[in-house]
Amino acid sequence: MPHELAEIFKSYQAEKGAVIPLLQKVQENLGYLSKEAISEIAKFSGISESEVFGVASFYAQFRFTPRGEHSLKVCLGTACHVRGGSNILETVERELGVQPGGTTSDYKFSLERVACFGCCALAPVMVVDKDVHGRMTTTKVKDILGKY
Repeated sequence: MPHELAEIFKSYQAEKGAVIPLLQKVQENLGYLSKEAISEIAKFSGISESEVFGVASFYAQFRFTPRGEHSLKVCLGTACHVRGGSNILETVERELGVQPGGTTSDYKFSLERVACFGCCALAPVMVVDKDVHGRMTTTKVKDILGKY
């Protein structure tokens, strides 16, 4: 068992009720849930790997692939949608070759669609890491991606 996982497991009892907190802590430390991590959680908890995977795949918060270096989120809330948010998302998908929920093959970007950032006056909005880019256009997408 990897050292990181052994340290995490010290804090939990070997019971089914600890599966979700274990999954959360492992993901927090590793960035995602690898096959190895799922296997180790199953062994520690005394339940099957398929049960652990079943729990993890039920919740949207868990990821099974590494995240990209940069988190890219496109807003599709009402104001952003009306002002072309879907065009922004389509442009990002085309430029990066990745769908929402995915990560580029070079692990540079992870793409997500978001319901609302609360920046409606700046619609449409795209956020890269913590940088908010408002009044987006499809032309601006290429320029902004180039900066990262």
